[in-house]
Amino acid sequence: MNWLVLMAINVISDSTRIFIDNYVSDYYFKGKESVSQKIFYGFTTLFIAFLIAVIFGANYSTVAISTIILLIIAGFISGISGIPYYRALELEDSTSIGIFLQFAPVLYLILGWFLLNEKFSPLQLVAFALIIIAPLIIIFSARKRSRHLKVKAVFYALLYVIAYVASALLFVLEGSKGLDILSALVLVLIGKGIGNLVAGCLKHKWRKRFFYVVETTKFKVFRPMVLNAVIGVVADFCYRYALVIAPSVALASAVSDTAEPIFIFFMGIVLTLISPKVGREKLNKKAVLAHMFATILVVVGVVLMQIV
Repeated sequence: MNWLVLMAINVISDSTRIFIDNYVSDYYFKGKESVSQKIFYGFTTLFIAFLIAVIFGANYSTVAISTIILLIIAGFISGISGIPYYRALELEDSTSIGIFLQFAPVLYLILGWFLLNEKFSPLQLVAFALIIIAPLIIIFSARKRSRHLKVKAVFYALLYVIAYVASALLFVLEGSKGLDILSALVLVLIGKGIGNLVAGCLKHKWRKRFFYVVETTKFKVFRPMVLNAVIGVVADFCYRYALVIAPSVALASAVSDTAEPIFIFFMGIVLTLISPKVGREKLNKKAVLAHMFATILVVVGVVLMQIV
């Protein structure tokens, strides 16, 4: 399959996943200890990994043990990253989080400079500034009393992006070593399932919160979460596969990181107008203009970043 098609599917799936995460965190978990839902995603991710392995087959007879371990670690990092991700969602709306997560291409270039001795062009330095300015616009467009919450949201989003980029790079480096894409994905999903369980069970109050929500909602919370688990696997598969088959990791990342904030921005407006519980965006004039301008800066920054 064409890597551009895979990235398009990833953008749509990942954007949808963010809004469902936002909805579940707000509506069912009331913005409290929402990371506890990773307990559910831990079991479902492991179950999906088992289904893929059984239905499509997974052969590791010719694969080095080190590769298997590193792919599981890549998945584990992705799963444990749910801690800062859900903390960010508790503090901010989906559109803002989508913009904050665009630190990823900056990290890809920094790691390329640090690990591969790649050089920055003047345009890429300008791109750095544009992408960093974008979340600052969101922060300073808010009322003074809520700015510290937005700063915290940026901090948690950055922690999530660091884990996200590390997981993706590990997959690209190790996933091509004698493995087909589905066999590699199974290992990542196993690691991610374990990471999800560790993230959700890390604190007693998180475990307690999860079972309380399940009990009080009479298992209704599972409906959107099952959908989200499936969407998450689709997004993960498409993104990682596109990274492997694209001409370069930076190019594939650029396509995703350019399209996603635009899609999230317009999707957020539409969902808020149709179903405020799901969209939960701030549609006052000042907020919309701030998000629009920040989104434009991110898109321009990501495009410039790919020009050498």
